[in-house]
Amino acid sequence: MPAPALVLASTSPYRRQLLERLGLPFTTAAPEVDERPRPGESPQVLVLRLAEAKARAVASTHPNALVIGSDQVACIDEDILGKPGDRARAIAQLERASGRIVVFQTGLCLLNTASGRAQTLVEPFRVHFRRLDRQQIEGYLDREQPFDCAGSFKAEGLGIALFERLEGDDPNTLIGLPLIRLVSLLESEGMHPLHD
Repeated sequence: MPAPALVLASTSPYRRQLLERLGLPFTTAAPEVDERPRPGESPQVLVLRLAEAKARAVASTHPNALVIGSDQVACIDEDILGKPGDRARAIAQLERASGRIVVFQTGLCLLNTASGRAQTLVEPFRVHFRRLDRQQIEGYLDREQPFDCAGSFKAEGLGIALFERLEGDDPNTLIGLPLIRLVSLLESEGMHPLHD
């Protein structure tokens, strides 16, 4: 049997750029998944469920593949912030995050469509925000417009100026794909980014 293809079940340009860093050939596929939380569902359970659902949503069209599914939420006190979508909501999110800790929960699934084996995990990442005034918040939003980003910032850009410190095992997790953990999952399926 030929080596499995690698498929990213996401249309996120941020996840695509992260996965490109591993130097492995891959394709992307858009998963059709209802991302609404279920009643009483914790952020960790939500991202784990959605990461696997995204991988399984594209599995039927990729019979010999390793499919990567990922989902992320930003939380303050277990309350999911979501993507702001517009300036007013982004201002409200950043005002709420000011001087606080925002925890990003990222679900990851690697699904082997040939064997049916799904490896799943949740990778947390904690962001300690500086105390921000309204002028700083609006200035940041004017420059970067992170309205499609959970938590209303881009850590890979000017958003880094919003933080006091970061706490987690893999800084890529904050952008949406925990590459360190993904490498381990890929290796367990025989795909080694450091081999020819």
